[in-house]
Amino acid sequence: MGDPLTGEFAEAVAGFATGVVVLTVRDGRDDLGTTVTAFMSVALEPPMVLASVTTSSYLTEVLNRQDRWAATVLASGQRALAGRFAAEGRPSARILLASEPHHRGEHSAALVPESGVSAMECETRQRVEAGDHTLFIAEVLSTDYLARDRTPLVRVNRRYLT
Repeated sequence: MGDPLTGEFAEAVAGFATGVVVLTVRDGRDDLGTTVTAFMSVALEPPMVLASVTTSSYLTEVLNRQDRWAATVLASGQRALAGRFAAEGRPSARILLASEPHHRGEHSAALVPESGVSAMECETRQRVEAGDHTLFIAEVLSTDYLARDRTPLVRVNRRYLT
């Protein structure tokens, strides 16, 4: 059944609106990525962000080997892309982005979707295990792009708002 507090906690935080980010990383010849909603700015000097990823995931294994990665803040029209990157057993990020405009980040070599609100290339400075997740605290090496005219994709109560 599981701990009742776990279910209550999941319900309690589901009502907290969050932005939606696709985190991508290049691992040798392969490209991986996932959708994260636990992403935030943590410092301005130097510019730093935090991304939370399930510890047992293959992506965490890769992020423990590869310090550089990209984070793309998705736009409201990218609900399908968020879903593809959140799906269990998803294929390579190259396949997931095949029909989307994208490029490789100059600093991370990670794939970066081009039609988001913004994209950042990051380098992990600290890893913190927190329950069943690992927090990747990273310095932002560059802002790949910024499109202030786009509305961000928001998730609340387990649904995407547009």
